[in-house]
Amino acid sequence: MDAMTSLTTTPLPTDRLGRTVEPEPARRLLEPLDAAGKLAWGYETFGEGFALTTSFGIQSAVLLHMASRLSERIPVLWVDTGYLPPETYLYADRLCTTLNLNLKVVQADLSAARMEALYGRLWESGRVEDLQTYHRLRKVEPLDRLFQQLGVHCWASGVRGGQTDHRGTMAPLDGVRGRWSLRPLLSWDPRQVFYYMENHALPQHPLFEQGYSSVGDWHSSRPDDGDGRASRFGGLKQECGIHLPGVMGEGI
Repeated sequence: MDAMTSLTTTPLPTDRLGRTVEPEPARRLLEPLDAAGKLAWGYETFGEGFALTTSFGIQSAVLLHMASRLSERIPVLWVDTGYLPPETYLYADRLCTTLNLNLKVVQADLSAARMEALYGRLWESGRVEDLQTYHRLRKVEPLDRLFQQLGVHCWASGVRGGQTDHRGTMAPLDGVRGRWSLRPLLSWDPRQVFYYMENHALPQHPLFEQGYSSVGDWHSSRPDDGDGRASRFGGLKQECGIHLPGVMGEGI
């Protein structure tokens, strides 16, 4: 199922006043806005039903900084898989302190040890199906559960169109698993990200200096050899499932 199909088959949430959000007029409204303007539209439209997601990865500081300037009340949702590098936990702590983020952390119902006992080390099998199971258990289901608990109608993320094949087909606003997904940085390139961080004196992820252009779990990330996110997940897939509109954990 693609994003456009999901918009027509899955009922999507209303705005903060209970009004239906029409996708095409909303996209036309978003088109001329800059990234901060798109983010502000999301917060103004959905109010307490609006949230951000973050991985505290290499480029996460940009959208987090924009959100902190808009309102420190915006929930920032972080899926802690239990397999993140130590550097990511330290970076998250630094950004939370620096930006005074309203952080909400969620983890899988299964502990890492229990998951490995029941399913094995899913990232080691070389099978894309096992990676999909891993991502469903440790990322997609926990995040969707937190969405439900917090009553999230729309969530913004820092995805960019040049990162993966799927992201190159995204619109600034789409339906994803029954909620609105807003992508304020979709049209940005790495140069814009770098200069935004420089201009606002935002700290880099500690692994950036070691050649990482993308950081997720320690077992599925490596320094960039020029392939960007293709350096993730052993090259078997590009997406973890969080940004996919179809079956949870579905990969490309």
